[in-house]
Amino acid sequence: MNPYDQYMKEISQPMRNELTEAGFQELTTPEQVDDFMTSIKGTSLVVVNSVCGCAAGLARPAARTALEGPKKPENLVTVFAGQDREATARMREYFSGIEPSSPSMAVLKDGKVVHFIPREDIEDHEIEEIVNNLTSAFNEVCS
Repeated sequence: MNPYDQYMKEISQPMRNELTEAGFQELTTPEQVDDFMTSIKGTSLVVVNSVCGCAAGLARPAARTALEGPKKPENLVTVFAGQDREATARMREYFSGIEPSSPSMAVLKDGKVVHFIPREDIEDHEIEEIVNNLTSAFNEVCS
């Protein structure tokens, strides 16, 4: 591994941990994404993680907070834009008709996107707004 890749891996690890410690499964290869997307049933939250400030200050905290509510998805997964590029590109293929955005969050039902929060609905918003956005989606689609 070259020094740049090693550095990026080291600085992104706490950002990965922030989601995995909250119960998210990391999908780091296209094969893992395909396995997940072709076999899931029920509801899922997919977080497209990023090293940017709005991911750190808004997206990850909002995702974790929204999961504290009474209704939440059965499956929690994450891909890391800019780090696990192939896995992220593959996940975005399943978000048909949706422009690539990171960070972003998708609520799925039986593998189909039913709610999507792009970067523009994260950046320059309050955490509470993002939590309410997710919570509303969870209330609609989660049992």
